[in-house]
Amino acid sequence: MSQVSVIRMDRSQAEPLELADVLTEAPYNPFLIKDAVVYQQAKSRQGTHSAKTRGQVAGSNRKVYRQKGTGNARMGNRKAVQRRGGGVVHGPHPRSHAFKLNKKVRKAALRCALAEKLRQGLLVVLDTVEPASHKTKEFAAWLQELNAPKALIVTHDVGHNLALAARNLPNVTVLRVGQLNVYNLLLFEKVLATRQAMLALQERLTR
Repeated sequence: MSQVSVIRMDRSQAEPLELADVLTEAPYNPFLIKDAVVYQQAKSRQGTHSAKTRGQVAGSNRKVYRQKGTGNARMGNRKAVQRRGGGVVHGPHPRSHAFKLNKKVRKAALRCALAEKLRQGLLVVLDTVEPASHKTKEFAAWLQELNAPKALIVTHDVGHNLALAARNLPNVTVLRVGQLNVYNLLLFEKVLATRQAMLALQERLTR
């Protein structure tokens, strides 16, 4: 077990948190990270791109000009794929871009990313994140004191004051621990996680 220092919202030291070595000392693997990020981005693609085939293009089926005597190549209707405004051959159609990535691989990638954040001192564990006020200005000043004006906040439960205080900060995102993945973890340099969130992550990633 490894001990991780924990601070309160007033930046005083709290009781340290014990985490499993498999979570804090996972070696950095860029290939795992890359696979997890591509997986997450592929899942989030809308896949609504679409092109019309010649059967879907609106227009007449009348032959453009007569078969012989014009000196031009033979031509059918205006919806032919070689004509401007015609259909598209093998064009894109709505589909899902998601692909399967084994659960073990996703867990290993998240352990790897979390361990690297801890090693670099970019993951701050807080006893709780429960602002006394819902005022955004006060919450932004508190983040500035922690040197985390741009931060991802991972918590077990998003309280009313926290939701209101953080929602208008463009560079701050608040996530429940179940929503955390490698992609949104790497989007932010600084990560603030509560004690409960880290324990829930440990349970999720070590079983």
